[in-house]
Formats: sequence, structure tokens, C-alpha cells
Amino acid sequence: MAAATMNTEQARFNMIQQQIRPWEVLDPEVLGLLAIVKREDFAPAAHKDLAFADVEVPLKKDAKPSQTMLAPRIEARMLQALGIRNTDKVLEIGAGSGFMAALLAAKAEFVYTVEIDPELVELARKNLAQAGVANVSIDLGDAAQGWPLYTPYDVIVVSGSLPVLPDALLRQLKIGGRLIAVVGEAPVMEMQLVTRTEEDAFNTVAVLETVVAPLENTAQRDKFVF
Repeated sequence: MAAATMNTEQARFNMIQQQIRPWEVLDPEVLGLLAIVKREDFAPAAHKDLAFADVEVPLKKDAKPSQTMLAPRIEARMLQALGIRNTDKVLEIGAGSGFMAALLAAKAEFVYTVEIDPELVELARKNLAQAGVANVSIDLGDAAQGWPLYTPYDVIVVSGSLPVLPDALLRQLKIGGRLIAVVGEAPVMEMQLVTRTEEDAFNTVAVLETVVAPLENTAQRDKFVF
């Protein structure tokens, strides 16, 4: 048992040193969080061996492309870019296994996470309860256009890619609030940090180029018809 624990801790250390740090994640708070929140406890039993791998981990048998844990380096860059504060009210779109919600909840005041798949809602609830995370609520629903129920939010995290950012989603941010999402269509996607600076003004910063699985039921980019 001790050897297994040691191997797990070595795998976690390697994940941080070999995957996350080289991706310019150097914020000590983010690195500390990834060392403490046990990613393997949120990985499905069938894929525990992939918990620390540089891949998107499928969350259920015959999972859709969107039903994965994001790669650790993507989660880490999102957390670093957002700079979560302990007064932040956060919306996460796509609960998955609950791991990103657990990371967010360790820093934020409260996290509302929404998941479209009932099976994953149950999985995330179970994982968060077992991890002792109390400041997260999970709703079943489609939040691809946002989740007006608890607006406005200080932070919105989209745990899946979007072809375009819906205006409805941006308008659920408080002024000064920020949203992070991967925007575009494969093979060209970009992680973007959007800050609502005024009622009708938003500032967008490109964080990095990457490709992640699409969120379900997203608004599609208008296609030109000839």
C-alpha cells in the first residue's frame, strides 16, 4: 500500500514538473493546488491509470468526445489565467467528474457547475462529496448559452470548446468578471480570457493555442453559403 501511495505521489510530482510547468504554469498557488487536490479520485475506475497522463480522460463507457476530464495542463493554464479570489462566485459549464469544480472551489467562495448528462451529475456529486468539497452545487441542464439562475458571476469557466462565444454567456458576467474558454473549431482553437470591463465592453486576451473536445449543443459559427 505504501509503495502504491509513493508511486501515485511520484506520478503527481511528474505531472506537475513535466507537463504543467513547461506550459508556463508557474503560479505557486496553482501548482500547490494541483499537488493537494487528488486528481486520481476524480478519474473513473476504468481509467485511473490515465489520471496523471497528458490526455483527455474518458469519463464513461462509450463516452462522447465532450465527456472527458481536460488534460491537466489545460486546467492549470485556465486556473492561472483566472486568478480566482476567495470572494468569487463561479459558474462552470460542464461538470464532468467534478475535478475542475474541486480546483475552483478550493479558491473561490462558491462554484455552480452545470452538467448536461445525468450520469455525470451523479458521478461529480459523489466525487465532490467524498473529497469533502462543500462549496459546490451541481445542476443538471444545458448551459451552453449560460445559466441565468445565479447570475451575475465573477468567473465563468467553460470546460469544453465552443465554435464561438455566445453573447448571452458574456452578459452573465459581472462588470470586472472574467470568462475563460477554448474558442474555435479543430484544428484552430484558442484559449481566451475575456473580462467584462463595462456594461457593453469586453476585453479579450489570447492565452494559448490548443485543441480540446467540444461542449455539447454549442452555438455554431455562421457558415457562408455560395
